[in-house]
Amino acid sequence: MQQKRHIVRRKGVGSTHTYHGPGRKKRPGLVVRILQRLPSWAWWLGGLAISAGYIWFFYLFFVSPYGFRWRALYGDVTYPEGYEIHGIDISHHQGHIDWEKLKDEGVIDKHPVRFVMIKATEGSTQVDENFKENFHLARECGFTRGAYHFYSVHSPACTQAQFFLQQVKLENGDLPPVLDVEHKPKQQTDSEFKASVLEWLDIVERHYHVKPIIYTYYKFKLQYLNDSIFDQYPYWIAHYYVDSVEYRGRWKFWQHTDAGRLPGIKGNVDFNIYNGSYYDLRQMTLGSLETIGEKAYRE
Repeated sequence: MQQKRHIVRRKGVGSTHTYHGPGRKKRPGLVVRILQRLPSWAWWLGGLAISAGYIWFFYLFFVSPYGFRWRALYGDVTYPEGYEIHGIDISHHQGHIDWEKLKDEGVIDKHPVRFVMIKATEGSTQVDENFKENFHLARECGFTRGAYHFYSVHSPACTQAQFFLQQVKLENGDLPPVLDVEHKPKQQTDSEFKASVLEWLDIVERHYHVKPIIYTYYKFKLQYLNDSIFDQYPYWIAHYYVDSVEYRGRWKFWQHTDAGRLPGIKGNVDFNIYNGSYYDLRQMTLGSLETIGEKAYRE
């Protein structure tokens, strides 16, 4: 745009000074003029409204969907309704446990701790550093105990199964062996992965003559282990901070929070429930083959 030319003649000087300027200053828009005339209290009110809107947005999208999680973090664990048989699962992450205190004072939702799942092995070389102590003391203190293997993506299923059998000696009264599977090797196809999982399960089943329990989270189950062949195994489903398990298939155990607190255990511990009575839980244990095959897996 061509700028207007202005001539300024100074008083007492017989010469002129010429400069180029932008011309007439543009008038502010209507909105700007209105904002400039607002009183200070209106600015304060607007700021409060914006802050309230931000808080509402944060709550709606970041707090409300995870209400169970926030309550658990602040010590208010919400327990699933309608279940009486409660238990925990532990590993070296819980440190050294005061088993006598846990036995005498361990209560979840007004019910005693009935069962303890204990990490035993991982991959084909790792034994949990506290496994032997935890496994022995859990039985000494009268808990129904189980042992689980964490499936690794770095070694073949057959070597992992053999390693588990070498390190874990389940006895009558113990729960069936557990396979904790949460990751699929990137180099395997879905079909190859399923075959590997079945290989571990078959090897361990032939040794103990009982079908192992499969632990996984429900989305992983639906994505990778949803073939009908896996439905013959009892499931331990991990699904945190929800009122009910979204997985609609049959399941035996539900790990519902990782933020539980109990006397005798420092820090948080996973809480689980069993989907049945204490009598049913005992039916699942080794040494009850006549009921494990006919009832506990087919209810």
